[in-house]
Amino acid sequence: MVNRSSLVVGRDDELRTIENAVAAARDGRGGAVFLVGESGIGKTRLAAAAADIGYSAGMRLLRGRGSVLGPTVPYRSLTEALLSLVRTGGPIDLDALGPYRPILAALVPDLGPAPADQEPGSLVILAEAVLRLTALAGEGRGALLILDDLQDADLETLAVVDYLTDNLAGQGTLLVGTIRADQGQALSFARAAGVRGACALLELGRLDRTDVRRLAAARLSVEPTQVPDAVADLLWAGSGGNPFRVEEMLDGMVDSGLLARTEAGWRVTDSNRPTPPATLLRTVGARLESVEPTAREVLFTCAVLGKRFPLTVLQEATGLTYRDLLSHLHGDNAAHLVAPDEQTPDWYAFQHALIVDALLTLVPAAERAALSGKVADAVESVYPGLPGEWCQVTAALRLDSGQAVAAGRLWAMAGKRALGQGAAQSAVALLARACDLLAPDTGERAAALESQLHALAEAGEVDRALAMVYLLDEVTGLPPDRRARLHTRLAWVAVHAGRPEVGLQSVAAARALLGSGAPDADTAAIDVVAAHLEIDVPGPNQLDKAEEMARRAAVVAESAGLPAVACQAWQLVGALTRQRDPAEATALLERSRVIAVEHNLPIWEVHALVRLGHDDALRDGGIERLEVARDSASRIGAVTARYQAEVNIALQLILRGDFDEADRLTAQVLTATTRLKLVETTQYMLLHRTVLSAHRGRRADMDEALAQVRHWGGDQAHHAPRIHGLAGAFCALMEENHDLARSECAAAIHAENRNPTTFHLSGRYGLDLLLRAVSGDLTAEEFATKTSAPASRLRWDRVFSDFAAAVLASRAGRPEDASAAAARAIATGAPYAMARHLGLRLVAPIALTGNWGQPIDWLRAAEEHFHRTGVPAVAGACRTLLRKGGATVSQRREGTDEIPAALRSAGVTVREYEVLRLLVDRLCNREIADALHLSPRTVEKHVSSLIAKTGEPNRIALSKYASTTVPS
Repeated sequence: MVNRSSLVVGRDDELRTIENAVAAARDGRGGAVFLVGESGIGKTRLAAAAADIGYSAGMRLLRGRGSVLGPTVPYRSLTEALLSLVRTGGPIDLDALGPYRPILAALVPDLGPAPADQEPGSLVILAEAVLRLTALAGEGRGALLILDDLQDADLETLAVVDYLTDNLAGQGTLLVGTIRADQGQALSFARAAGVRGACALLELGRLDRTDVRRLAAARLSVEPTQVPDAVADLLWAGSGGNPFRVEEMLDGMVDSGLLARTEAGWRVTDSNRPTPPATLLRTVGARLESVEPTAREVLFTCAVLGKRFPLTVLQEATGLTYRDLLSHLHGDNAAHLVAPDEQTPDWYAFQHALIVDALLTLVPAAERAALSGKVADAVESVYPGLPGEWCQVTAALRLDSGQAVAAGRLWAMAGKRALGQGAAQSAVALLARACDLLAPDTGERAAALESQLHALAEAGEVDRALAMVYLLDEVTGLPPDRRARLHTRLAWVAVHAGRPEVGLQSVAAARALLGSGAPDADTAAIDVVAAHLEIDVPGPNQLDKAEEMARRAAVVAESAGLPAVACQAWQLVGALTRQRDPAEATALLERSRVIAVEHNLPIWEVHALVRLGHDDALRDGGIERLEVARDSASRIGAVTARYQAEVNIALQLILRGDFDEADRLTAQVLTATTRLKLVETTQYMLLHRTVLSAHRGRRADMDEALAQVRHWGGDQAHHAPRIHGLAGAFCALMEENHDLARSECAAAIHAENRNPTTFHLSGRYGLDLLLRAVSGDLTAEEFATKTSAPASRLRWDRVFSDFAAAVLASRAGRPEDASAAAARAIATGAPYAMARHLGLRLVAPIALTGNWGQPIDWLRAAEEHFHRTGVPAVAGACRTLLRKGGATVSQRREGTDEIPAALRSAGVTVREYEVLRLLVDRLCNREIADALHLSPRTVEKHVSSLIAKTGEPNRIALSKYASTTVPS
């Protein structure tokens, strides 16, 4: 009897590589291993051995495989792997996935509610979601994700696998994939990953003579020396070292009686008998010759269905009873070829894909065509509507049966379904097949072309879509308004891809198709995308043009019942009007949010919340609504909207001077957005990192962050107001280079005049006014004009404009007004520590000269702040100004940070604070002197200084003060 258990022979090096990878993943250093080789070489067997190793190591196992029914079923491998985790895995804190949980729920509903809508870039976001889930699944133990037959996987699955391969190193997940060594996408991406060092690529070669003998011995349950030499020679010659062929040939030799077990062991019974078949084709053919015609027909029908097949379809196609069908499948010879599927009840599978190929080769062409049509009818009968992969399966069967147009219709249906699932790349391939098969100049082919263009647009293939869109003008059956909608969709793709010139071409084409007399309802969607494109066109008037189009589109969309278009339009108008009328901008954004809520458009509601939260933050410094927007985005799986909210939160943290938290959030978001290739969000967060470095006075870090902005395609001219006004000017001030700061502000305003943007903190209404007031080149009239503009009401700007008002009042001889303006600035700047203290440092010299306000206290507070935050140039300037003002300035010694803020402000030194701490215990001068290794006379002087600085009347009162002030 032959041992049919799975055996791994001749793969010691590969097993060692897998064991090392498993150990590394258990230690939190994940990676990917791809097993590549021809059919029958043992890839699946080696993957099963990897599963055993991972299981023994206590890892969490996930397993899926490429579609064996049709190669273009979107996400088949991933869905099966995730389902295996849901079915067999232990508890996982799915809430820890945040906004990624709904993304995964689109594949596995058991994981929670699906996302409300797909966002641009959703494929890479799905990949990030899978990455995070495997990290959670393997927390503390490691996770092993095995994906078999990746050569049959769809393009979306391969894209996710490619993403995982590049990003597993930082977590305890090991990916093992098997790929047949055929030229294709899977093999190309695996080899590319191997070249860049992202994976271990194990190309499985054929066994040598020794290993062929070892495999035969294991199969026969004997020692290698007990395998007859004649058998070993035949196996080597006939199999070429392919393990599957070795086993097939060995089984054939045993079944045919050529090789038999005797009391003395295995022996060749008749040396004159013809040698066994040298190829699998002849081996399978020999098996078929020994089965009855009905059983042979059953096997041919199974092969037409594919490597795996359900009994229900097989029964429908053959007309046999369930009992008869099973008797044929479990016959002696058939059982060598097919067996019950281990994972799915009432499904069977061939022992290997090579058997399917061999069987199909043995079926005459005409008989195969008829059989394919018969099986297609059976599938349609058993699965009405052809759900899931059955649509592709039936399309292939119809094509094999010679029904090309029917196959084309089914490919078109499958393509539209794939597009609805977010699998744009698969949809492109499916719809291309449909277009090739459908009759030209028909409405069906035109509709397929339309869907294909939609898929190309969603896949981000702008150039390919542009090249194809003009084909629509050459086919009948597609009216101009539908072609115009396609051009409009392509324009949106160009917006997201940063290709305004392409987008404007599409807008022009859409308008031309509709003609000059088109109804407003048809042009509203075009106007919205055109407005977004106009913002990126250089020139002084493009914002006005964009606002006019967006406002017109919003009004029309509301009246025409186009809520999504109305939301898009009102949000853009809100952003564009903020400079002119902040109150109207907020009202318009709120209007967009209400429309989204009324029409159940959660994605647009979240985007409105993000913009409203940004408005709140600019107006009064609060980030509460931004945090609500972030949480709402997480709940519905709106990943990009969440990161947009966090980009705005990060900016507010920087302005508040909460640099450590801003640094943490910036790094966290950039880790995700760079991995997800969210270009626009990455650019803005890198700009904020530039601002963060500038506000810390770290010029080298600022320059490095700015270089990263350029690396990610950031337009220096477009971002110039932010780069100069919010970063460069403040960095110069942190270096006490006031001339450079004024130049940076001038550069920001000049850039804004040449190319207006929707950015509002360039310094025009804030820092520039203060610097010019201090330098004496700002008139009261210009100041009044600037601060009367609606755009000047943002809280950050008002801190500096109020300080500027104090300087102007002082220069005009109105000290009371100057003091009142400074008090307003201090109150307005309450959320903004750095801005408030910078303003105090800048106005204190003028207050000292004009004898108003509290310049000494201001300088002490500013010196303390900039010393604590590591800006020595400004802290040193404050100390110099304090000395000029006649104030006592303590040396900055080790231990200064331990002194309470109130005592530091009073000028208490480190040594005096040490004396004060000992006064808590009412020690005399001699005892304090002994403790601090000082003379009693020196201690007496420190006590006298403390009495003066604290305002206490005597030593006893000072001791009581110390007991309430000095921490225990």
